[in-house]
Amino acid sequence: MKIMVEYIWIDGQRPTARMRSKTRILKGPIKRVSQLPVWGFDGSSTEQATTQSSDCGLVPVRIVPDPLNGGSDILVLCEVTLPNGTPHPSNTRAHLRKLASRYATTRALFGFEQEYTLYDKDGVRPLRWPEGAAFPAPQGKYYCGVGCDEVYGRKLITAHTHACRKAGIAIYGTNGEVMPSQWEFQIGPLDPLGAADHLWLARWLLYRMGEDVEIVAKLDPKPIAGNWNGAGCHTNFSTAAMRRKGGLRAIYAACKKLGMQHAAHIADHVYGEDNHKRLTGAHETCKIDTFRFGVGDRGGSIRIPAQVAENGKGYLEDRRPAANMDPYRVAYALLETVCGRGFRNEVFNYFANK
Repeated sequence: MKIMVEYIWIDGQRPTARMRSKTRILKGPIKRVSQLPVWGFDGSSTEQATTQSSDCGLVPVRIVPDPLNGGSDILVLCEVTLPNGTPHPSNTRAHLRKLASRYATTRALFGFEQEYTLYDKDGVRPLRWPEGAAFPAPQGKYYCGVGCDEVYGRKLITAHTHACRKAGIAIYGTNGEVMPSQWEFQIGPLDPLGAADHLWLARWLLYRMGEDVEIVAKLDPKPIAGNWNGAGCHTNFSTAAMRRKGGLRAIYAACKKLGMQHAAHIADHVYGEDNHKRLTGAHETCKIDTFRFGVGDRGGSIRIPAQVAENGKGYLEDRRPAANMDPYRVAYALLETVCGRGFRNEVFNYFANK
């Protein structure tokens, strides 16, 4: 039996990487990544190689069922390698893979709250926004709204949610966001690699399913200038110490460590490109050059949920990451800062400069 295998990877565009994929026909069924061959691609067309030395490798690292084609077809997330098999400099997953193994005993868990904006097929105007210079009604009625005058694009969102479930992706919620045509889905809680892998696969499905209905999904941190909300990817993080009785002390200690490393996290686009347009101190954000944390504070850098404070244990929410952040980099920064020796951005030098 022949099956379709969609090889999916993250390219080398700087400072914000994009997703790529191509299809291979293989003998099935395939249940494990070890059954899949390493494949190659033209890195000179993805900002990952020169024309003179263009070959890059795709090493399968995670398989999920293909919810769009059904049957035994699969989606395969891959790491990018150089011809000699070593990780490509753009391969941020490889850095997190090593770090997660080093701190496995902390039993860290992550959850990602991915905000995004839907656009008409031209990619210029948010979905169903008036043409020209006109704007829809001001924000206020759209967040978790109901009705065609408040909600734009639900058909795609519902289909995407079902597809993620069929693929076994750990999606645990969706909602309409504050700005019209803006949505959010949540991934997790999973181990560092699992959560980041599932987020990338959920993003790929959203982009791919948008093709069929001619809707473009974008991760721009500030889609519309002015009095409109930006788009983030709030990151929920905990360790075993935070989740056990008395864990609130560990959460406060983690917040203090994160504050000491705030400048490093924000610098060099670790938390996403153009994040300065979003982190202004307005629209449920803290100013980009300021760090603060508090219980229930959605205007802070870090929010400790009120229920967590009440229970005395749980997790923290990092509200700084932009919608276009790389979850491998953000998870690395949080894990190294809270559990390790402090974040060092040199490991991501490939993306350090525009």
